Amino acid sequence: MVKKGRIVAFFLLVFIFAGIIGTTTTDITKGIPLGLDLQGGFEILYEIEPLDDGQEVTPTMMEGTVQALRERVDVLGINETQIEIEGDNRIRVQLAGIQDQTEARELLSTEARLSFRDVNDKEYLDGSDIVEGSAQQDYDQMNRPNVTLQLKSAKKFAEVTEKIMGMDDPSTPLVPENRLVIWMDYEEGDSYEEESQKEDPKFVSAPTVDEIINGTRVEINGDFTVDSAQRLADILNAGSLPVSMEEIYSVSVGAQFGEQALTKTVIASAIGVGLIFIFMIAYYRFPGFIASITISIYIFLILLVFYAMNGVLTLPGLAALVLGVGMAVDANIITMERIKEELKAGKTVLSAFRAGNKHSLTAIFDANITTLIAAIVLFIYGTSSVKGFATMLIVSILVSFLTAVYGSRLLLGLWVNSKALNKKPGYFGVKQEDIKDITKGEEVEPKWFGKSFNIVRHRKRFITVSATLVIVGIICLAAFRLNLGIDFTAGSRIQVLADESITVEEVEEDFESLGLTPVEITQAGDDNEIAMVRFDEVLGEDTIAEVKEHFSSVYGNEPSASTVTPEVGKELAQNAILAVLFASLGIIIYVTIRFEFFFAITAIIALLHDAFFVLALFSIFHLEFDITIIAAILTIVGYSINDTIVTFDRIRENLKLKRRVKSFKELAAIVNKSLMQTITRSVNTTITTLFAALMLFIFGATAITNFSFALIVGLIAGMYSSLFLAAQLWLIWRGKKLDEKPITFEKKKNTGGPQV
Repeated sequence: MVKKGRIVAFFLLVFIFAGIIGTTTTDITKGIPLGLDLQGGFEILYEIEPLDDGQEVTPTMMEGTVQALRERVDVLGINETQIEIEGDNRIRVQLAGIQDQTEARELLSTEARLSFRDVNDKEYLDGSDIVEGSAQQDYDQMNRPNVTLQLKSAKKFAEVTEKIMGMDDPSTPLVPENRLVIWMDYEEGDSYEEESQKEDPKFVSAPTVDEIINGTRVEINGDFTVDSAQRLADILNAGSLPVSMEEIYSVSVGAQFGEQALTKTVIASAIGVGLIFIFMIAYYRFPGFIASITISIYIFLILLVFYAMNGVLTLPGLAALVLGVGMAVDANIITMERIKEELKAGKTVLSAFRAGNKHSLTAIFDANITTLIAAIVLFIYGTSSVKGFATMLIVSILVSFLTAVYGSRLLLGLWVNSKALNKKPGYFGVKQEDIKDITKGEEVEPKWFGKSFNIVRHRKRFITVSATLVIVGIICLAAFRLNLGIDFTAGSRIQVLADESITVEEVEEDFESLGLTPVEITQAGDDNEIAMVRFDEVLGEDTIAEVKEHFSSVYGNEPSASTVTPEVGKELAQNAILAVLFASLGIIIYVTIRFEFFFAITAIIALLHDAFFVLALFSIFHLEFDITIIAAILTIVGYSINDTIVTFDRIRENLKLKRRVKSFKELAAIVNKSLMQTITRSVNTTITTLFAALMLFIFGATAITNFSFALIVGLIAGMYSSLFLAAQLWLIWRGKKLDEKPITFEKKKNTGGPQV
């Protein structure tokens, strides 16, 4: 008899979730701050040096600098500001959604050290002589914008003006020397004589002094607009920085680039998730429908958690959310495949449901932990945007485990326990003719597309194919090398955005008019409306401002720019190597503890095999290899080990059922059976995750095109290595040890690896 109360409870839960999601999602998404790559803005990493020789940078000095920078940012009225201390002498500033990036950079970088000098560059007054907060925008007698401020001592100012006035030489009336030269950030070597010959001198103003001034009010006149005068006043009021700051890394994204990236990636994500839902329902029928519901809840919870933790959503982070859908699907597929197996074995729907959930839990847990290790390492060693990706990936792993394991189990369990699905295996995608008679002891023979394959028999061919491809890849890498981006080689990158197609020649001519010679220009975008321009030198702040002004006037869109100094490039390369190394080491340790050392080594060989093919193809196609590709490789490491662990878990389970394996033939049969039992899961998981990666590659933002390509290659390689390489290598190596160490399991032990 059908228990309708459970079905009512199911619909009640679904309607409640739908109501919550429908009424709160918009507010939550609006409340999540977007990274600069999704709304424009810039990020700068400053290296801090003390102003005086012999002085050391102290924590107090760093905190004071951060506070001074925050006060300056407040002047701009920016809400989404991140200013963080990194290490002992670095400060990272992120300003998203800012309209005038050039103004903001100038406001941040100026040290605001005001000084009053004569024409011979001798200093008489400095910022300490000014009344704090007294600077304000005003107008002179001709109604021109200027800046006024108050000095602390009228007597001292009178003495200074008296000295300056006395410097005038009557014999040179055309070159008055009675000038009070007002400097901002005067540096050793600066000269009034040289600067006065320039159209845009470095000093602020140089008024003549014809009489002794007995007051404390000072007017700073110059070629000001109202805005520039106000900006100078704001800088003076914010105070001088207690340190010297050198820009060693920067990323600047135009607002149009950010808007385009957000729109494209959201559309790509929606298409990818939609395809996943269609596939799940078409292949897994009713459980696939349940999985689609829980995945929708998963996406909502991800956004909710990110909102609660005040996380900043970046472009790679958005990609991680979509890829997390693939992981959530994976857990559902593992469970559904186990339920189908149990149904084919002749069990009732209820028994199959319980057994499927029980047997799949270990594989899901181990697979998620190994992926989590890679994500944590990525977070520790990644830069800011990569940290955003890693944060989203970590959250995705944790939330997907809860929704896929417990959410799907709860919702599907309500239907199973209601008995509405009794004797309806078709609802689970199981044909009646595939069901065995459990009373006759019939066993289910694992098949794929209705056929059984002896995968293990061809192990030497698979290993030979992989070895051959690796050798070819090594030759290609040696011949073509990697096209390393500025993240690893240092330099500058400019991305030019036009409203229509632009040619390489046009962009090259534009840069030639600015006196710049790029080392590489490539086209991107659906209609070649984007030009990716690379320089092997670090362009200065003024040069980047000039480039932005030029291309904004020519194409109507502000270009994006990024610079990396050699010092930072070296650090990024070192961190990338350490990230891969520590991720591999962490996985070896975990797999050794949960399984055995032979499993761990073969799993690492498989994931290195997958990562290598990404490197080889990037070399062959001469695609730019930057820091985001390292994030992709570590994601591939997680996915590859995830896939391999599921296969190993089934091998371990079948070994326990056998309890004692003494011959290579027995071991080969177990491995082959395990591969046939997991091949559908491996293929289906790869297909669903590929839907997401392919849509990001085809429809997503240009900035993650190479990232998506790396994922596509890695996913396909990961499926191949899990099925045709890792298990085969384990079989060969472990099989050779059977004479010395036969595999045995004690009767009541059900945890850990094989007992020797």
